[in-house]
Amino acid sequence: MAVEELQSVIKRCQILEEQDFKEEDFGLFQLAGQRCLEEGHISQLLEIIQNEENKVIFKTMGWNLVGPVVRCLLCNDKDDDKRKDCYQMLDLLVKLCNPKELLLGLLELIEEPSGKQISQIILLLLPSLQTVIQKLPNNKAYSVGLALSTLWSQLSVLPVPYAKEQIQADEYGLCQCCKALIEFTKPFMGEVINAEENSTENEKLKDELLKFCFKSLKCPLLTAQFLEQSEKVENDPLRYFAAEIIGFLSAVGHSFPKMIFNHGRKKKTWNYLEFEEEEDKQLADSMASLAYLVFVQGIDIDQLPMVLSPSYLLQFNMGHIDVFLQRTEESVFSKGLELLENGLLRIEDNSLLYQYLEIKSFLTVPQRKKGLAMLQLYINKLDSQGKYTLFRCLLNTSNHSGVEAFIIQNIKNQIDISFKKAHANKWFTGPHLISLLDLVLSLPEGAETDLLQHSDRIMASLNLLRYLVIKDNENDNQTGVWTELGKIENNFLKPLHMGLNMSKAHYEAEIKNSQENSQERQKSKELCSLTVGGEEMPNVPPEMQLQVLHSALFTFDLIESVLARVEELIEIKTKSTSEENAGIK
Repeated sequence: MAVEELQSVIKRCQILEEQDFKEEDFGLFQLAGQRCLEEGHISQLLEIIQNEENKVIFKTMGWNLVGPVVRCLLCNDKDDDKRKDCYQMLDLLVKLCNPKELLLGLLELIEEPSGKQISQIILLLLPSLQTVIQKLPNNKAYSVGLALSTLWSQLSVLPVPYAKEQIQADEYGLCQCCKALIEFTKPFMGEVINAEENSTENEKLKDELLKFCFKSLKCPLLTAQFLEQSEKVENDPLRYFAAEIIGFLSAVGHSFPKMIFNHGRKKKTWNYLEFEEEEDKQLADSMASLAYLVFVQGIDIDQLPMVLSPSYLLQFNMGHIDVFLQRTEESVFSKGLELLENGLLRIEDNSLLYQYLEIKSFLTVPQRKKGLAMLQLYINKLDSQGKYTLFRCLLNTSNHSGVEAFIIQNIKNQIDISFKKAHANKWFTGPHLISLLDLVLSLPEGAETDLLQHSDRIMASLNLLRYLVIKDNENDNQTGVWTELGKIENNFLKPLHMGLNMSKAHYEAEIKNSQENSQERQKSKELCSLTVGGEEMPNVPPEMQLQVLHSALFTFDLIESVLARVEELIEIKTKSTSEENAGIK
């Protein structure tokens, strides 16, 4: 019945001119053709399309059948004969139909699906979409841009695989789509590259292709994880995609070294491509992704000029590193660390000039939450003034006891190195060091400081002071600590004594209170909340509460023990010096 209805519509339209087709004819044609597919008359429909007498009708109306044919393909994934006929129909419709209308129809089909169906539709329709665009007589740049934007929008919602197993499984088909997208884009890239003259249309096409490249650098490549470089390229489809995208950039005459180094300067350096405001904001992510792919993954790194110094490369990459470290996704954040490590490892220890710290990102990057090993590598590369400046900055801004303790330990190491050299380092002796010690040997809130929360910093400060008292004789006073002893006692030692007394009294009272109430709580099985080190710990069983309180007291006892030893050493040294001076007199 459906076949007869379709033939009836076609017979009526055969005697009409193309411009005389009515809207009613289009509707009946689509409905009848769709019913043919639904009722399984696929081979008969194929014969009707193949009939030369129907060529004009399918040229005008056939694009309405593309959607039903595609859906039929997806529904008959296990029937090879039906799928073969559907593929033939799709190819014929692509050849016969008006390309402008067919383009819009294909893009609508690509926009419809979600989840795993996205990749199925894209992989199915990309060859047809490519053919249709190539048939367009004009406005090809607009059509390519529209197609790439639609494809990218759909691909950007797919989860990016991370582990090797996920990449190989490619559950959502992203990797397959990336590879297919490269093949889809190549002919249009070829047109731009092989154009004999730079026509307006050719420049527009180049712009659309460049925008696609920049979008691809952001998604999926910004979050994509790559296999070891020793792996074959075919085993890592995302690396292949990245290499092709960078190759596209170079092929159209925009070398990636120039892009990386120009980004962040005045906008006129991007005169080859105008970006909308929102796109310009996204460009930072794309450029950071490009820098990572080149410097860490080594893709086309041989294009970089060999004359560029390691410090110069690091300077320009710091902005890109900062982009990575501002993100919360672990896959993106870790790339910032890798890029930073890559740049630092190229530089000799103690050779990174302090002037580089004048660049904002040099001061902000080390403050991110990252492994202390990376921070140590960063410190090792800076010259003495750079180390000194960074230490001051971090002590003023970190608000993290563990990081501050780490910095204080590094200060101790630099003082020790200075003692061992023939010529003292002016940044870690004398007035400069005293200025630094003012930050180290103090309590943030005096005697009211939460000693438990700041215990790491306090212990590191006491250990540094103990080292200075032992290492630096009062008569030599290379570090200036003996001149400042009165200030240190007032700003650090005395408030610390008071703070310890108050803290121990408070926690001892809490322990007593907890023990008195433990039986009642145990009977009622009531949980209690507890605030330790500035952090609330809700739903704490009584026995755990006691354990935490005793642990806090142990920390205070440890601090008190080191404090007593420091004061004992100061007294011994001061007395010894006084006796020596009296003997000389």
